[in-house]
Amino acid sequence: MKAPRPADDFGLDMAAVEAIVAGRSGDPFGVLGPHDVGKSRVVRVFLPSANAVAAISTSGEVLTQLQKINDAGFFVGKLPRKQPYRLRIHWPNAIEEVEDAYAFAPLLGELDLHLIGEGTHRSLADALGSHVMTVDGVQGTRFAVWAPNARRVSVVGDFNSWDGRRNPMRTRNGSGVWEIFLPRVGAGQRYKYEIIGAHGELLPLKADPCARQAEVPPATASIVASPEPFTWTDANWLVERAARQATDSPMSIYEVHAPSWLKDDGDLWVMLAQRLVPYVRALGFTHIELLPVTQHPFSGSWGYQPLGLFAPAAQFGSPDNFAAFVDRCHAEGIGVIVDWVPAHFPTDAHGLARFDGTALYEHADPREGFHQDWNTFIYNMGRNEVRGFLIASGLEFVERFHVDALRVDAVASMLYRDYSRKSGEWIPNVHGGRENYEAIHFLREMNSVLHERNPGAIAIAEESTAFPQVSRPTSQGGLGFGYKWNMGWMHDTLRYFEKDPIYRKWHHNDITFGLLYAFSENFVLPFSHDEVVHGKRSMLGKMPGDRWQRFANLRACYALMWGHPGKKLLFMGCEIAEIREWNYQGELDWGLLGDHAHAGVQRLIGDLNRVYRTCKCLHRRDTEPNGFQWIVGDDSASSVFAFARHGNEDDAVVLVVANLTPTPQHGYRVGVPRGGHWTEILNSDADIYGGSNMGNGGGVTASSNAAHGFAQSLELTLPPLSVIFLRHDR
Repeated sequence: MKAPRPADDFGLDMAAVEAIVAGRSGDPFGVLGPHDVGKSRVVRVFLPSANAVAAISTSGEVLTQLQKINDAGFFVGKLPRKQPYRLRIHWPNAIEEVEDAYAFAPLLGELDLHLIGEGTHRSLADALGSHVMTVDGVQGTRFAVWAPNARRVSVVGDFNSWDGRRNPMRTRNGSGVWEIFLPRVGAGQRYKYEIIGAHGELLPLKADPCARQAEVPPATASIVASPEPFTWTDANWLVERAARQATDSPMSIYEVHAPSWLKDDGDLWVMLAQRLVPYVRALGFTHIELLPVTQHPFSGSWGYQPLGLFAPAAQFGSPDNFAAFVDRCHAEGIGVIVDWVPAHFPTDAHGLARFDGTALYEHADPREGFHQDWNTFIYNMGRNEVRGFLIASGLEFVERFHVDALRVDAVASMLYRDYSRKSGEWIPNVHGGRENYEAIHFLREMNSVLHERNPGAIAIAEESTAFPQVSRPTSQGGLGFGYKWNMGWMHDTLRYFEKDPIYRKWHHNDITFGLLYAFSENFVLPFSHDEVVHGKRSMLGKMPGDRWQRFANLRACYALMWGHPGKKLLFMGCEIAEIREWNYQGELDWGLLGDHAHAGVQRLIGDLNRVYRTCKCLHRRDTEPNGFQWIVGDDSASSVFAFARHGNEDDAVVLVVANLTPTPQHGYRVGVPRGGHWTEILNSDADIYGGSNMGNGGGVTASSNAAHGFAQSLELTLPPLSVIFLRHDR
């Protein structure tokens, strides 16, 4: 009698076996693991290179020796009864005992899958990605990834010799989510996904879109993150955050590119916690804004081409040390803002590009899906899963890492379909217009969710157009941002200060024009990293005149900024009057502080911050027209400006007067809203800042001479290229 074939005894579909062996099976759990065949319980495993495999009990007793049915490494055997088992694998050089990954039931719940599909899973990285957990007493890692058009997805890593045939995943109920639990895989393991795309092609290995940790570039693997939670000490800060970030509170932001502030051979976040935090506190800034800190493959992008939106950049340090940095900032009374980039992503093969062989995260049509300026892909925000992915990534840094605000990069590029495109290179919206309705919906949803879940947390828009109501609540039809960068003010102010003072009288409105729209949005006044790179020169380098005049102009520019309505942002190095443009590969020229003029600019910034924080009228009504009052706005011949800043009725009033010519102005009369003594609280021409030390002897008493519509006035000495602040206390 002829012996039965293994297929007969073990219920094998040999075509399905061949698909497993070839790494083409889209249903590995239908073939591998324990199965009932008739009255028998059979076990099937595929272990290439294994010499022998046995199923053993949890106590180590051999239950059955599996039969090798082909040279590829497919083994089958029968269990004496239904019971837990492990596999004892005889490799050529070792013996391994491990639980069978294909013996575990699905772990993701139906609710998770539903929320992922509708784009409302706000803790997406808790569902997708890699997670160390214990299942039925077995410790291992659950992997899950969204790839709806893939024919097969496998997790590969050091734990399976990066062989995509060994751990193909199961897909879940048409959700497009693939999942597997791998026993005894723990934190610190490297991994990627091997995907057979929609058309049967084997794609480049993909990093995990929801990984919480990654390798240091140029390596590109994801890493299974530790499940141990960070111990925070900032509970009080989070409770009180809403008051700190209200529009009537001071906000002075020090913008930092973490790797180039100060070079250090150790963990960057540890060094910055020890050095940057006390530095920022000493200068009186209220917030640190970090250029993107999410995982990015190319350091020359400064982080603006990110690929791991849930993972802090590995090249900067560990996730726990980033958390410790934020915790330290909060302990010292400093808020943390991180740049977040939902506008585009790079085309690197290991990233999101054509993730499952199709345009999954991006638009398929390059007229919608490709940024010509940056050679990057554009997210398809009309897709629920993509919109949910992006929102969850922003929430990850607010909720997991306690950051206080997201500065959203390149908002204008999202709002308009024709952004930086010629006629015929873009697709109009359904009404034939240029507005991107999907992106507008995304931004409103993101801001609404952010505020609902995290009171006091805000988003700040880098938005350079006249799009209306960017910083107005979504309930009022706005986009819901807390603030918007005032790019118009920045361009006008720099254009004015770059001119030789002899020509400034013909460009007086560069300074005055911004007040026509200063209260149309909640504005941040930015002198950011973008203004000191690519041949634009450093802030000091922009200033005209000889050395003394350049420093005087810079001090006046900063002082005028701090007096102007709006929150403040200054890029690192600008406070020490860097001579060179910013170089992301270097560090700040700290040696400049040995020069009195450079140290004087730094001292001025510290004093401006202290005056700004202590004089409530300089921040309390930043977003209200009645907080600002022009007094001298039309003296273009003398290039003099004067305005008053008002707070509440019982607050002091601060008078800001600028003389932006190199000629001192003696006996200059300025009308003031209050009689009595006005104390000179800041003078950018003071000797301690590197100036000529001309001023008003500490203060001036108003006389009854009427001027500028007021019954009283001050007779002032206006130093050359200077701004002075005078305060009247009720």
